[in-house]
Amino acid sequence: MKEMMYSEFVELYESLAATSKRLEKVAIMAVFLKKLKEKGKSEWIFLLKGRVIPEYDSREIGISGQLTIKAIAKALGIPQETIVERYKKVGDLGVIAQELTEKKKQVTLFSKKLSVSNVFENIKKLVSIEGKGTVDKKMSLIAEIIGDASPNEAKYIVRTLLSDLRIGVADGIIRDSISLAFFPDEPEMNTKIQESYDLANDFSIVFQAAIKGKEEFKKITVTPGKPINVMLAVKAKDIDEAFEICGKPAAFEYKYDGFRLTIHKYHGEITLFTRRLENVSIQFPDVVKAIKENIKADSFILDAEVVGYDPKTKKYLPFQAISQRIKRKYYIEKLLSQLPVELNIFDVLYYNGQSTLELKFIDRRKIIEKIVSTRRLIIRPAKQIVTSDVKKAQEFYEESLEIGEEGVMIKKIDAPYQQGRKVGYMAKLKPELKDLDLVIVGAEYGSGKRGGWLTSYIVACKNQDEFLEIGKVSSGLKEIEGQEGATTYEEMTRLLKPLIEEEKGNYVKIKPKIVVSVTYQNIQKSPSYSSGYALRFPRIATYRPDKGIKEIESLKDIEKLTV
Repeated sequence: MKEMMYSEFVELYESLAATSKRLEKVAIMAVFLKKLKEKGKSEWIFLLKGRVIPEYDSREIGISGQLTIKAIAKALGIPQETIVERYKKVGDLGVIAQELTEKKKQVTLFSKKLSVSNVFENIKKLVSIEGKGTVDKKMSLIAEIIGDASPNEAKYIVRTLLSDLRIGVADGIIRDSISLAFFPDEPEMNTKIQESYDLANDFSIVFQAAIKGKEEFKKITVTPGKPINVMLAVKAKDIDEAFEICGKPAAFEYKYDGFRLTIHKYHGEITLFTRRLENVSIQFPDVVKAIKENIKADSFILDAEVVGYDPKTKKYLPFQAISQRIKRKYYIEKLLSQLPVELNIFDVLYYNGQSTLELKFIDRRKIIEKIVSTRRLIIRPAKQIVTSDVKKAQEFYEESLEIGEEGVMIKKIDAPYQQGRKVGYMAKLKPELKDLDLVIVGAEYGSGKRGGWLTSYIVACKNQDEFLEIGKVSSGLKEIEGQEGATTYEEMTRLLKPLIEEEKGNYVKIKPKIVVSVTYQNIQKSPSYSSGYALRFPRIATYRPDKGIKEIESLKDIEKLTV
């Protein structure tokens, strides 16, 4: 088999970058995937998103802009100062690498054409390099492939290193491309591909299944130790609508004001993952201890909510009080006593060697009650009633609010576990607070006492693979440290600066990653933002490090709120 050249990927990148039309991107990529099937490896599909490892792997390539500048300088024999000056004007190190490669005074006669394998493996090595001499080793690897690259190849190698391909490709486009490439006359396979990706969080596995045929998808299932996408709830306006969605009788559980975890046990090891698929086992040794001591099973994947409480009053605390525990990776011992947590288990996805996704919810609940020992303010099955009675359900809802919970979750008792947000499986009911989960896509630097900080944020909802602006929010964060768990402007600036993609005067474009909960008075139509809507009097309620961009509000959600 003829070796696949990296230039073939670069041609694809250029074609994808040249169109903003989703269907065109899908068609272009579908043709390429057929070629990749014949000439490449399934794991090379990660390169379509500028990655070399699957989404569930939280490791990063770990290359800063500064290190990339040094590597370009070393590879091309150009002073770093020249690159820095150009970067201030262009704002894209990929383009700069392209320009400088074109202008190289001396092209090495012995430079070899870059294969995909060479680029992929060198970048993959960057993920694993640790210890003494890390910077020099990484720089040498980068310089090696940039030195052999053509101008266009250099551009996309650098963009891949910085996780910023700029070709407008998200998961949905890859999913649809696989469907079009291998099952063009079977539109129902699109759903199957999405379900399989939700289970695997690994497009190489999904791609390999598509190559072998649709029967292969039946073999993709949950695996302890690999994070998965969880089931999400649709909103209900009242108890009656909740019953309409989930049927009668339905299971009602407290909606805890904490953060979601999936808990994995495999070969005796406990691993905790957030909804963003991040491993937070180190941050929560108390939760790991509680699981080891109070859950009796050889292997499992559990769906749960961690809730903080006041160690003195024993009253539950809102999410923002314990959010700092998610972010803290060092010196966490003090927080264990200051911000203790309770673990509430509400579903099981895998138990003692078998997937439980297809079991009815009522049967999955029986497993939880069997294996989880209840210890007050440490661990317990989520509080639950099963009823067809509107009055009893309303009383349970009001009881949850009285003790400080957010509301209730309503679940269809005979439903399997269905990942993602689909009508008919699970609903949520809470008081109308008018808050939205949105992602920051832009920001402006403040002035005066807020000088040097990014203090005004452009927030966006999603529409398939696009992020559409819906307003600017400048209030809600703290100027100085104080309130427990509150995010400051300084901290938000630290979070956003590594995500800056472009600077224009006082404004910066931000890579969509940081999710915030935003309260507002109402929503009105507006030509000022790409969504066509604007929030009136928005305010950041809290930073949500536990949530990913897949969970932000959609344009359809916004449109429903304006009816």
